[in-house]
Amino acid sequence: MKSEKVGQRIRTYMEKKDISLDKLAQETGLAKDFLTSVIEDDVFPSLGPLVKIARALEVRLGTFLDDHISTDPLIIRKSERTSEMSMLRGKDKPVALKFYSLGKGKSDRNMEPFYVELLPESAQEKNLSSHEGEEFIVVQEGEVEVIYGTETATLSKGDSIYYNSIVPHYVSCVGDTPAAIYAVLHIPA
Repeated sequence: MKSEKVGQRIRTYMEKKDISLDKLAQETGLAKDFLTSVIEDDVFPSLGPLVKIARALEVRLGTFLDDHISTDPLIIRKSERTSEMSMLRGKDKPVALKFYSLGKGKSDRNMEPFYVELLPESAQEKNLSSHEGEEFIVVQEGEVEVIYGTETATLSKGDSIYYNSIVPHYVSCVGDTPAAIYAVLHIPA
C-alpha cells in the first residue's frame, strides 16, 4: 500500500471487509457525507473520526499510516520526519494540523506517537471529538489550548496533559501563533 493516501487505504479495508459506506456510517456514527469527504478528499477534522473508522474496520489507527515494517528499536530521526496526515476543515479549506507519525512501521505497537504542528487555523472552529483510549501531550513550542469537556487549559512549552479521550476534547494553538506538540495516543484493542 505504499504511497496510497489515507482515504484510499480506508477504501481498501472497506473492500477487504466487504463494508459499504452505509454500514461504515452506521458502525461509526459518522455522517455518510463526512465519510465520503474522508475517503475521497482525504479530509480529517480530528483524530476522533479516524479512530472510529479504524475500530469499525477492525484495524489499528496506524494501519492507515504504515508503509513498511521495521525492526526494533524503531528510530525516527527529526530530519527524516514527514507529514503523514493533515487535518483539514473541509475539502477546500486550509490545513489546521499536520501530523508526523513517530511509530510508523512498528507493526506491533500499542501506542500511536505523533509530532503535531498546530497551525493558526486550528484555533478557528473548535469542534470537540471523543474516542476510546487515552492521550498524553507535551508542548514543544508555542502555546496550546486544550478543551476537555467543560474545562479549558492553556499550556506552554514544557507543559503536559494526560487525559481519557472518551471525554470530548479539542487541541489547538492559541491565537495566530503556530505551536507544536508531541502526542501519544493509546487506543484499546
